[in-house]
Amino acid sequence: MKQIEVKKNILANNDQIADENRKLLQEKGIFTIDLVGSPGAGKTTLLEQIIKSLKDKINLTVIEGDLYTTKDADRIEAYGTQVIQVNTGGACHLEANMIREAMNQIDLDGVDLLVIENVGNLVCTASYDLSEDIKVTVLSITEGSDKPLKYPAMFQKSEVLIVNKVDLLEYTDFSMEDLYKDIKSLNQGIKVFEVSARTGQGINEVSSYLEKRVLERRKA
Repeated sequence: MKQIEVKKNILANNDQIADENRKLLQEKGIFTIDLVGSPGAGKTTLLEQIIKSLKDKINLTVIEGDLYTTKDADRIEAYGTQVIQVNTGGACHLEANMIREAMNQIDLDGVDLLVIENVGNLVCTASYDLSEDIKVTVLSITEGSDKPLKYPAMFQKSEVLIVNKVDLLEYTDFSMEDLYKDIKSLNQGIKVFEVSARTGQGINEVSSYLEKRVLERRKA
């Protein structure tokens, strides 16, 4: 596995670099998502389930962002998926220059879907364009249904919300009614999936949606 250690964050020209990255990804016909969410929301477990569901249908590659360690990338690599680890060295988010460096070490030919699993955070990660086509936010039942109004920017910028750990709903005071009311007040067009990455519930629906978006990109 290739690993990138980020020694210095370069804030300037993030959008310009993101646009350059995006142009290359689009030329290659690659659909790209920025997968975001709090630590412990279940992003990596969800991604594992998606890989298992789609591995025989599309070519999926992952850029794995984390402060330190390669633990999540090791999990992804175990499925035979091409993965690049980006360690931010303490920074709370990925940036476009980090994605560009990772892309330079990826064989992009033949890739259908690029998943950028961002650092666990609902604040900083909302501010940086990573060349994605869409942001996908993972919110777990155990975090509480009040998070959209507490962190509105993330949910306003996301095209998809995945509500994870629904198998635990009965053990919490999480309100689906409040969640839908609040999320729609922020982002009327957001698409919501209710899943349990642990049990596999709802994974087929998420995978089918992503496969559809990949096929649309191929046609384009």
